[in-house]
Amino acid sequence: MKKLAICLTGLLLVGASIVLAQTFGVKKRMPKPHEFGNVVMKNYTEENKMAPVVFRHWFHRAKYTCRLCHVDLGFAMVVGETGVREDDVRNGIYCGACHDGTTAFAPEEMNARGEVKKENCARCHSQGQEVELEYDFYDFVKGFPKSRFGNRVDWMVAEEQGLIELSDYIEGVTIARRTLQNPKDATLEAKVAEMPDIIFSHEKHAVWNGCELCHPEIFGVKTGGTVYEMQDIFDGRFCGACHGSVAFMNMDCQLCHTTDVY
Repeated sequence: MKKLAICLTGLLLVGASIVLAQTFGVKKRMPKPHEFGNVVMKNYTEENKMAPVVFRHWFHRAKYTCRLCHVDLGFAMVVGETGVREDDVRNGIYCGACHDGTTAFAPEEMNARGEVKKENCARCHSQGQEVELEYDFYDFVKGFPKSRFGNRVDWMVAEEQGLIELSDYIEGVTIARRTLQNPKDATLEAKVAEMPDIIFSHEKHAVWNGCELCHPEIFGVKTGGTVYEMQDIFDGRFCGACHGSVAFMNMDCQLCHTTDVY
């Protein structure tokens, strides 16, 4: 009888934990610094019997602006929605705009006779595979300014200090355009008691995003015209399109709520 009671208690606890998890969610393991921002691309890999692609944002963000990939090259902001195929890459679209053997490694390296001397498939199709990468994350970011979460790197300060130099142009893809004057910093009123207001800097965001990445699809163009709440950001909308998954994590509240120290 005692064993039965223990079993029933255990089942009740398991059931309660499942209900609580479904109702309130559970704390997930924080990604390791080299994992934060990694995106797995696998729309067509299974049918082609290939390992999924692991796209490492940390390395690409150290070399290119976000605008270059998500505006000029047309990558969607949500993983899987772009639908990149191997033929696209070989035809110079999406990843193929850079991975052409000149700017970055191509799918294959050819010899002087036009024969394949080396295949580079595994360098991208690396999920679940033991692949030796050209750059080790921890060696690459050694000496970079630190941050508390995510990659544990303050990328914005790294760019300001000249530790990384961002390219925002691809010949034959990017259209040369006149530089626009950035609007002044905007103050966004916090809706939670004791939480400082947000100071939003167009200037700092424009370094990485330009104007087109955010406007008009994610935000409108009229000040105050887009209404959203913190929960929308947690759900991956508006600021959450970047923050929480690639840009600094939402738990680093004071990086946005900056008018006071708490």
